[in-house]
Amino acid sequence: MHTTPALKVLLVDDEPLARLRLRSLLEACQEPRAEVVAEAGTASQAQAWLKDHGCDLILLDVQMPGPDGLQLADALREKPLRPAVVFVTAHAEHALRAFELEALDYLTKPVRRERLQAALARVAERLAERAAARAGRAAAEAVPEGDVITLTERGRLLRIPVAEVLYIKAEQKYLTLRTATHSHVMDGSLSELESRLAPRFLRVHRNALVACSAVRELERHCGEPEEDTGFGALEPGWAVRIAFVDEWLSVSRRQVAAVREALAAGLRA
Repeated sequence: MHTTPALKVLLVDDEPLARLRLRSLLEACQEPRAEVVAEAGTASQAQAWLKDHGCDLILLDVQMPGPDGLQLADALREKPLRPAVVFVTAHAEHALRAFELEALDYLTKPVRRERLQAALARVAERLAERAAARAGRAAAEAVPEGDVITLTERGRLLRIPVAEVLYIKAEQKYLTLRTATHSHVMDGSLSELESRLAPRFLRVHRNALVACSAVRELERHCGEPEEDTGFGALEPGWAVRIAFVDEWLSVSRRQVAAVREALAAGLRA
């Protein structure tokens, strides 16, 4: 049973026998499979077809009558969702220019099935990456602005969904925002975040806000050095264990009752 849909392929080559051979090789390829949806004998024919149709991959010859394959690949760079391009040619000297035009692969004739299969795998991988990126952008855009925390990290603007935040801890001059997979450094005021995120987050200490859903355990600690969890030794007294990361954060005495209530609410839920 095939696990993925077949790649939709446009063959562009001025030699009918070359297209016939490529079609035969594609039919022999397995996982990812490929299906020829159209053929073109010139770059102009291919462009005309692409105005009204779509495909995943163009297997493209370089030297053809009229505009060549390199010119076609260059024109396709303007398309927002352009197909992947793999050149198939007898002229190896054009490889550098092909990769400058963002071709995924460059196959020289006569093409071996194994080499074509490897190129198809690269195309399938690139398509999966694109789909994941689109899904990630859609998910981020679907989150209301009030349900994300925006921060700048290494020149990138990040939007972290509040639902993914386990805790926020004040360090000397910055805040550490912790998710199950990453620690992010950000500027800001813990007090302002507390007002914004209540009641989903609980101030367990003067320097820490914890998601109520992330509180897993409340326990007494002695504050000895060996209890250091990456944030310095815990203060003598109470501490909470954070879900997913198994880290402990100190709890001030005045907040112990509130943490117990959050734990009880979680157990009731």
